[in-house]
Amino acid sequence: MVAACVLLSACSAPGTAPGARAKGGFDLGQLVKTDINRVAETHQQHVFASLRRLADKLYRRNPAEWRKGGAPSAEAAVSRIFDEKHRWRFASLGHRRDLEAMRIALHPEFRGDRVQALIVGLASMVQSALGDREVFYMLDDLAPQHIYNAARNVEIVAWKLSSTRDAAGGLLLLSNEIGEVSNLSFEREFGRVIGLLDALADIVEEETERTVTRVVQNITTAVFLPVY
Repeated sequence: MVAACVLLSACSAPGTAPGARAKGGFDLGQLVKTDINRVAETHQQHVFASLRRLADKLYRRNPAEWRKGGAPSAEAAVSRIFDEKHRWRFASLGHRRDLEAMRIALHPEFRGDRVQALIVGLASMVQSALGDREVFYMLDDLAPQHIYNAARNVEIVAWKLSSTRDAAGGLLLLSNEIGEVSNLSFEREFGRVIGLLDALADIVEEETERTVTRVVQNITTAVFLPVY
């Protein structure tokens, strides 16, 4: 059993966004999964579904961004992020990922595809917090502190997205619309990601009996927390 677990674990190297697991039929991997493995995979899938929706929404509100990267459409730009094998390292971002990519996306002087930088940063950060795995087996170790920190980092990104401006005073990326008819769909999607990560951190904390240090930061001066 242990040998099978090690073999399957070795086959789960990071590459791109985790997709929904196929239903039906016999899956040898299920023999070496714990309940917490299955919960982690489910939460991971839902987080990435939300991140994909966020990427699509951001590209549609900011079409100039996907054009910067030479994509023929918003759909193609989203697919480039989530469907290709790239280990979350893009030449257009200097092969930066995780917190570095997020910082680039939120820097007023960045001239590249800001949506790509932001979503690649968020997605790879979540993956780092989950041990850079697409599937989980019983020998895989999850750190609840890293997952909790990832949730706080998403909160920071959501706030910065609605407040950081360029030299001309414009928002770096258009997202929520506040007016007579408000569109808070971005806020709801970010909230869903945060809730999923917090719930998973609580579950892993309870199962592993590892205590998570809750961090209280002023959101206006908050710094990104480590996820590995």
